[in-house]
Amino acid sequence: MSIAQPSVLVVEDEAAQREILAYNLEAEGFRVRIAGDGEEAMTMVAEETPDIVVLDWMMPNVSGIEVCRRLRARAETRSVPIIMLSARSEEFDRVRGLETGADDYVVKPYSVVELMARIRTQLRRTRPSTQGEVLEFEDITLDAESHRVQRDGKPIKLGPTEFRLLSTLMEKPGRVFSRDQLLDRVWGRDIYVDTRTVDVHVGRLRKALCIHGGEDPLRTVRGAGYALG
Repeated sequence: MSIAQPSVLVVEDEAAQREILAYNLEAEGFRVRIAGDGEEAMTMVAEETPDIVVLDWMMPNVSGIEVCRRLRARAETRSVPIIMLSARSEEFDRVRGLETGADDYVVKPYSVVELMARIRTQLRRTRPSTQGEVLEFEDITLDAESHRVQRDGKPIKLGPTEFRLLSTLMEKPGRVFSRDQLLDRVWGRDIYVDTRTVDVHVGRLRKALCIHGGEDPLRTVRGAGYALG
């Protein structure tokens, strides 16, 4: 029996861009589905949950930001990696995309080779390296195999990037990780991501960990980075 190809949902309203992405993804061995707008994307996701979503921001009717928000609101797609494509290059827009739930943000015009690398990196990292390991810190428990996090016995819902970030911090409680170290561990050495991205995802992780109350377990060390405890 053959191994199933990773499924990529490309959501892009420009036909030329869709064709380029589909051609390159299929050449890389991915199974590609295409949606021309946000509503069609949500319908296709309901029919089959993709392994990763490549999502354009600027689309008529339902924007990529709104699609991202809806995907993060559904239990079935909360942990699916989302790479957002946008011609908006300002830091404010990048931060907004990440805070809405995107795991990565790629500015148009982009290098197709780089985008393929980012897709592969996100897919690799949806499978935790600590397979089968359960990490604990105070009242926080992280089960790498089931991809579940609990705090004080209550479930914590995390996206894939926040999960990898927490896993990294829980491996060495008390250790201060610089932003560059977190970029290497969570995003990968072969991918360029701005250090501001780390701050955005740490903020999202903080919010999730404190959703049921309790003190913030993450520590910001000015000029150095972040630590757990």
